[in-house]
Parts: sequence; structure tokens; C-alpha cells
Amino acid sequence: MSTAFRWVEQARSGRARAGHLHTAHGTVPTPTFMPVGTVGTVKAMTMDAVRSTGAGIVLGNTYHLMLRPGAERVRALGGLHRFMDWPGPILTDSGGFQVMSLGPLRKLDQDGVTFSSHIDGSKHRLTPERSTDIQHALDATITMCFDECPALPAAPEVIAQSMRMSMRWAARCREAFVQRLGYAQYGIIQGGTEAELRAESVRALTGIGFEGYAIGGLAVGEGQELMFSTLDATTPLIPWDSPRYLMGVGTPDDLLGSVERGVDMFDCVMPTRAGRTARAYTERGTLNLRNARHAVDSRPISPHCDCLACTRHSRAYLHHLFRANEILGPMLLTWHNLAYYQRLMRGIRSAIVEGSLEAHAAWLRAQWAMEDWTPDEMPLPDIPPVP
Repeated sequence: MSTAFRWVEQARSGRARAGHLHTAHGTVPTPTFMPVGTVGTVKAMTMDAVRSTGAGIVLGNTYHLMLRPGAERVRALGGLHRFMDWPGPILTDSGGFQVMSLGPLRKLDQDGVTFSSHIDGSKHRLTPERSTDIQHALDATITMCFDECPALPAAPEVIAQSMRMSMRWAARCREAFVQRLGYAQYGIIQGGTEAELRAESVRALTGIGFEGYAIGGLAVGEGQELMFSTLDATTPLIPWDSPRYLMGVGTPDDLLGSVERGVDMFDCVMPTRAGRTARAYTERGTLNLRNARHAVDSRPISPHCDCLACTRHSRAYLHHLFRANEILGPMLLTWHNLAYYQRLMRGIRSAIVEGSLEAHAAWLRAQWAMEDWTPDEMPLPDIPPVP
């Protein structure tokens, strides 16, 4: 039986919030990190593996799925949930960021964007209505508004012009959205790093009215300090009872600082991309498994991780896989990185609920500043037999 889409607060610590996001496809504890499944798959992962990390919601992408296999084909095959074996909630990015990244391959006007496919050069058109319709065909639990994402840095007048067009597009997206029990559409707050423009954007979107609000146009090279100051100016303006999603962020420290500023939802390609390039996230920072020092290291990546890479394999084995260009290396390390991100979010959430976020945040940052574990700190754990 479907349930109404809503975010319900469980606890707060300063501006940080813990809650539950109720959707037609299940309930997700927040704060939450969404693995990126751009084309209907989280790269190098089965969906069973993604589930094993504790992920409760994943992300898909309108631009990529409209090009292949096509939204209508996905609809005919039962929707994206069945197509990719993910019955839980799915948020679909509108395609705006990908289209704007095409540079000379796209032409922008007040009605939408005409662009050439990066795959075969074929011509396509995306408008607010078309993006919304595609996400409906995919059966996205959370549909994102189609917006323009100007490259930063840019002059304030350029950012203002872009933001106001995105707000006009947001109104058109809302009109095109098909209301269904347990489904939602998020408006995207734009305005660069200009506090007044961000405030104007929030006013426009809340005036239209959405089930949730995303903060777009950050983590595009402006630096963490400026990103955090923009969040400081923006999140207090968003209705408290609405979920807040910071798009495309980020590093573990980015996630922690953003949760402290009132953000509930995140996505980023960092953990999966790092997994494919031999970089492992741990409580003591990152490791490069290609480095020669790991060649004879019998310890796991992390003593605190229960993923397959850590419970069954050594750093030496992972080093060997990457040196030998074996596909199992990226698979195992992607699994590990997503498990770490989910464990990080669970720990932050628990600290909010328990009223200990300040101490937990200080501990996390102190750990990240430390060197890798010494052998005495991290003996090789018992390796369970393969069933």
C-alpha cells in the first residue's frame, strides 16, 4: 500500500537533522547518501551488492537514459525499478547538468535546450516538460526540475539571469508533473554563491510549492569554504518540514559539514569513481592501492569495515588485482567505498539522535587527519571461509 511522500523529523542537533523520508517505494532514514546509478546501474556493482552496503535510495539520470535505452523502452519493460532490480526509491536527475556540460554540442533558448548526443551526434531536445515526462516514464520516485547550471565563476548578472530562467522552468516542470501518492518533485535552488540570489530562488520555488528542495550549482570548483558559507545562507530559508538535497557532493568532510548545516540527502560519483581508480576511503583518509607499499600487506583496507573486500581479502590482493588490470579490483573497491560512505552516514545519523554530533564530528575530523593504521593497531582479522 502506497504512503504519502513526507519527511518526518526524528531528532535535531543544532541545524543538523535526523529523520525518515517516506515514499511510495519505501522509507529512507536521513541523512542519506545516494549511490549514483547514472544509466540504470551503479558501476561495477550488482544491486544486491549495493543493498548490502546499507543504501536505501539510488540515483538515475534522465539525459543518459533518454539516449539509451530510451525512456519509453524502460516504461515498456516495467519501469526503472524493475529494469535495474531496485524496488526501493529512485531519484532521477533532470539531465540539466549533463546537457549544460556539452558546451558547443548544445544550444540554449528560453524554452529549453537542443543538443547533439555525445554518443552518436543525433539531435535531441529537452524542455522542462519533456524532462518531467521522461522521468515519469522511468517511474522515478523523486523527479527533479529541469534547470540551467551555469559554470562558475560567473558575473552576478549572468548567474541572476540563469537562475531566473531556471525558476520559470521550475513552474513549467511543476505544471507537467503528475501527482501520485508517495511520489515527489524537487525544485532546485540556484544562484551561485550569491546569498541574495539564493534567497530569491528559494522564495520563487517555495511560492510554486514542491515536496522537497535541492541545492544545485555547488561543488563546481568554488571550494569548500565558499560552499559552506552558501549553505549557511541558504538552508535556513528552506521549509523545515521539507527534505533538503545537496546535489553532487562530495567528500566525507563535505558530507559532515553539510549535515551540520541542515542537509538531508547527497549524491556523488566520488566513491564509485575512486573505486575504479584504486583509491579507498577509510576512517584514516584515502589509500592508493596501486602503491608498492601495499604489495605485501596482509591487512584489510580497514579494521572497521565488513564489506567483502575487507572481510575476505588483503591490501596485497587488491594491489595485485589493480596491477594486473583485473576487473575484480574495481568491483571490490567500489563495494568498499560505498560501504564506507553508508557507514559514515549511519554514524552521523546516530550521533544526531543521541545528541552527540559535536563530539562525533570532532572525532571524525581527528581520525581523517591521522596517518594510516600501524600494524600494531590493525592486526589481520579472522577471515571467514568462503561458503
